[in-house]
Amino acid sequence: MIISYSPRFERSYKQMPTRVKVDFRERILLFGNNPRDARLKTHKLKGKLKECLSFSLCDGYRVLFSENSGNSAYLIDIGPHDKYNKWVI
Repeated sequence: MIISYSPRFERSYKQMPTRVKVDFRERILLFGNNPRDARLKTHKLKGKLKECLSFSLCDGYRVLFSENSGNSAYLIDIGPHDKYNKWVI
């Protein structure tokens, strides 16, 4: 899978706690092999983010992404689950 990162994702990633960064590095390998791996808890979002999907990280963090045609994904943002609740409703 081809994975690309938005500037927003890169900025948010730099602000993440170390434990979240470590978990992300482990899970992005799973994601690259199978974005639907059950350990990622990948799911579609609702509301304003209905075009996005997310997968879970430790401590209530998640990664927002969109699937592009074929075998590619665009990582949009990373952050705590609550960061996106206001967008989903």
